[in-house]
Amino acid sequence: MKRVGLAAAAAFVSVNIWTGAPLLALWVGSRTVPDSGLSMSAVFVVVLVLLVSVLGLAWLLNRLNERYNELTGVPPAQRRTSPWLRSMRSEREELVHQKQGTSAIERVVVVSVMLAAAAFNFWFFFLAGSPI
Repeated sequence: MKRVGLAAAAAFVSVNIWTGAPLLALWVGSRTVPDSGLSMSAVFVVVLVLLVSVLGLAWLLNRLNERYNELTGVPPAQRRTSPWLRSMRSEREELVHQKQGTSAIERVVVVSVMLAAAAFNFWFFFLAGSPI
């Protein structure tokens, strides 16, 4: 039950990275716009709120992933090096994947991003009346 709760929380946080954080940033920015029109300070507020909220949600998603791994008994992952920073003679990705695997939280995030991209494409091409 705890694993399902953590996966649901991860799905909620993942979706809010793409939807809730930008909406919150725009709402806060709309409260700072003067009556004369758009100002650079309002744009800065939107960017700052978006940055803080996305970083906070990403941190929360990382903590949820760590908690899920603790709950399922997955050992803490060693530091991962991005593929473009690896040496050509470094350990093969298949071996790292066999050792660490893919957690359910990572799958939830990938699925939520794919659904968000599909929903955006559907809206853009069929509902928004785009000129394309």
